[in-house]
Amino acid sequence: MPAALERLRDALHAAFPFRAEHIERATAAFGPAWTVEFEDLLERMFPTPESIDRAAKGYCDFVLDGMRLMKKFEREGVYAPKSYVQAAAEVYDNRDYMLDLYLPGNLLSHYLWPHHFRQLVFFRNSFLNDVRASGEPRFADVGIGTGFYSRIVLEAVPGARGTGYDVSETSLEYARRQAEAFDCSERYELQRRNVMAGDPAEQVPWLICVELLEHLEDPLALLGALRAMLAPGGKAFITAALNAPNADHIFLYRNQDEVLAQLQASGFRLEQGFVAAAYRPRAGEPVPAVAAFIVT
Repeated sequence: MPAALERLRDALHAAFPFRAEHIERATAAFGPAWTVEFEDLLERMFPTPESIDRAAKGYCDFVLDGMRLMKKFEREGVYAPKSYVQAAAEVYDNRDYMLDLYLPGNLLSHYLWPHHFRQLVFFRNSFLNDVRASGEPRFADVGIGTGFYSRIVLEAVPGARGTGYDVSETSLEYARRQAEAFDCSERYELQRRNVMAGDPAEQVPWLICVELLEHLEDPLALLGALRAMLAPGGKAFITAALNAPNADHIFLYRNQDEVLAQLQASGFRLEQGFVAAAYRPRAGEPVPAVAAFIVT
């Protein structure tokens, strides 16, 4: 096992023993390519043993938060009532929470959660290949979080140029750090901006919005803004989390059809869809999942 991945496995075991098994399961499921890619991310983003240890602790705290909320959700069947203003104060504007837990947890989940990695594979096979083949690989990423999906595009398409939008200054800093770590920051502009407010954002032929809809009280307002950002003939990759309580999740999607209905109501046309669950459910048990859509 490569050195950084081995250090992460040991740190996960120390912080939360059974979470170390995620690495062995993912290695078996996704093969050597997963190992090489994840090792590269760890080496670039967490170059010292101490930084890997901190990221592992943040990831474990992130998972524990989610597990506690999932148990409550299983009992009550709804997310805890919360406004966007409350979520922003607790999460996006809380620098320590973002850096210590939320951002490293999200970043590592792209590889340690099988449904997140399968969504990434779908993105590459069904969206990124088209971006690579296009004559105008200019994109916008709305609600960038860690900047992960922006970086994937910039790394895979040398001619791509992108703009990342987020309301959190900490997210923008983290995304900048990731772009710099992968030597693509000169092709990436970052803006602290709510795309639903003020003047419309620039239209682009390629649009990305990953797991942002559930963070809002009114996802249709965001979808309307995204539709206005997509240039004629363009494509968008839009996803949502299903049955996935989190500290900043407000709007509950129970299945992919609910997301698709909102996309269509906002003027998008479905090209492809994808759904992956976090684990196999017991009878009647709600299971966190991701639903991804390529729309025009």
